[in-house]
Amino acid sequence: MVVISDTSPISNLLRVSKLHLLTEIYGEVVIPSIVWSELAVLQRQGHDISQLSNATWLEVRSPAPSDFLAKLKMELDPGEAEAIALAKEISADLLIIDEKAGRDVAHREGIAIIGILGILLEAKHRGLIDSVKSVIEDLRQVARFRISPVLFEEVLRLAGE
Repeated sequence: MVVISDTSPISNLLRVSKLHLLTEIYGEVVIPSIVWSELAVLQRQGHDISQLSNATWLEVRSPAPSDFLAKLKMELDPGEAEAIALAKEISADLLIIDEKAGRDVAHREGIAIIGILGILLEAKHRGLIDSVKSVIEDLRQVARFRISPVLFEEVLRLAGE
């Protein structure tokens, strides 16, 4: 399975010490080089990114320059644009992306997507975490993760919490 990720799911999971979920669920994850650059900013903000620097499960690739990529960069941030372009270019099975605008474009392009909440539900289903609620609470506090009350309740219902 080929899985591409945008920046925020990786950085948020790193901030709450749940980065291991990506490798435990997907094995290998591919990120565009611009996403790697965006993740490197975390180090300058005082976060330990050694888990990323030493990750054998993380592959950095760049999408080929194209009109499609240029068009995406006009409507999305660079990480989202390159992640979507790369997912399309290599026919990825899944794109991990949280931002609504990027999710909408990926959906329009026929790319299968999942966000951090879907990852947490899968992790709970596989017994990799005990509580989706506690991880979401950590995300809210540590990563300033925003989730509507309605979505929060729906995720907890799906998690059986």
